[in-house]
Amino acid sequence: MTEFERFLDQVLADPEVLGLVLSGSHAREGTATSHSDHDLYAVVTPAASLPPRRDALLDVVVMTLDAFRAHALPGSGTEWNRYAFAYSQVLKDTPDGIVASLATAKGRLAAEEAGVVAHEALGAFLNSAYRCLKNTRDGNVMGTLLDGAEAVPAYLTYVFALHGRVRPYNKYLEWELRRHPLGPPLWAADTLLPLLAAALTLEAGDAVRTLLNDLEPHARAAGHGEVYDSWGADLAFLRGR
Repeated sequence: MTEFERFLDQVLADPEVLGLVLSGSHAREGTATSHSDHDLYAVVTPAASLPPRRDALLDVVVMTLDAFRAHALPGSGTEWNRYAFAYSQVLKDTPDGIVASLATAKGRLAAEEAGVVAHEALGAFLNSAYRCLKNTRDGNVMGTLLDGAEAVPAYLTYVFALHGRVRPYNKYLEWELRRHPLGPPLWAADTLLPLLAAALTLEAGDAVRTLLNDLEPHARAAGHGEVYDSWGADLAFLRGR
């Protein structure tokens, strides 16, 4: 019996553990390696004695149900951890399924939230793209590289929000694009990943401009054309026309 299996048996038998969520590489088919530990979230009662744990085999976060309700959601201070619950597996739950329900809600964006996230991310992407292109024009190598790099996460946040999805951790981006494609050819892994890689090089100016121009019709179709139009006369510079 493995260490994970022994831990699972302990938790399943503990009435003070209300739920157990498996995240990380072991929850996403094909991503675990010989170095991967088991990432787990134990949802417990206030009286539980289960300790947190972090070592080469198990990374166990322990929190009460009330804490778990807010964890990784906007305003919690742990928004950075939201993708942990995309494709997560619930190994133990309450009879009413509350842990699974909460984990599912964390792992995707509701329609209203997706609209807010997309609008903000598109603005951030265009701003970074503008700075990157100005730095390219002026021969500022470091500025080009840094602003190209900043444009990438904002772009990805926007594109995934358009689909009601949380932007993946960088580690899982290629896996996500190949296993759960976004649809249009411009976001296919073999098309998008080289462009994103180029945005981290001295070719960043050309790469972000391509991303920007290819994205525009989709942004307008989603009702975000005003974000582009807010750039006024600078929009021609952004487009390279």
